[in-house]
Amino acid sequence: MEEKSLLLEHERLDDLQNGYKLIQNPKQFCFGIDAVLLSWFANVKPGEKVLDMGTGTGIVPVLLKARYPKGHFTGLEIQEESADVARRSVQYNHLEKDITITTGDIKEAASIYGGSFFDVVTTNPPYMVGNHGLTGENRAKIIARHETLCSLEDIISQAAKVLKPRGRFYMVHRPFRLAEILSVMVKYGIEPKRMRLVHPYVDKEPNLVLIEGMRGGKSRITVEKPLIVYEKPGVYTREVLDIYGQEKKK
Repeated sequence: MEEKSLLLEHERLDDLQNGYKLIQNPKQFCFGIDAVLLSWFANVKPGEKVLDMGTGTGIVPVLLKARYPKGHFTGLEIQEESADVARRSVQYNHLEKDITITTGDIKEAASIYGGSFFDVVTTNPPYMVGNHGLTGENRAKIIARHETLCSLEDIISQAAKVLKPRGRFYMVHRPFRLAEILSVMVKYGIEPKRMRLVHPYVDKEPNLVLIEGMRGGKSRITVEKPLIVYEKPGVYTREVLDIYGQEKKK
């Protein structure tokens, strides 16, 4: 299909540098480095079924498809406008057989897909509780950044239901909620297994945390070395450059 027929007013086509492109609307919520780091941190084996909860415009499934061509990826998104953008990106990249976008509520994931259905769940959820830090943003940005439609407990409890036994859970979040994240994961039987803190600069405190959990896993967590994003303002470290560039190599 022609590029123009899939793009609406105010939308643009971003080259992901991995063979795929993503439709984005700058007036709505655009993906950031957290989605890129999540798709890099997650591991998918051939033939596994993956659910991305709160997929937005579908960036994580598309990035994962580039890294893991033999998986099948599903994106769940409550906002029809964002889900429509995601579907058109899937269509543009001819990935209809590999990526499915569902319009639905995270709180109903187990009802939508059934229990113990996915091998992997990924999520880049809203970081802020309620109205914390709320400004005059548009509705799409508010829903993406604030727990207005679902809570951390909603996400983790539903992930535990849709994951197969020993299925893996990957999440990017903010370190200030780490104690809550780990306790809720354990509460619902997703044992934290791996964690990595992300620092903007080597001398700054972390502003993101990447976490892997396993449904029904044993209690043992590996804390990996910190990931530093910038050498200096506007200059990525070699590791982050490799993360962005690795899609091109595969």
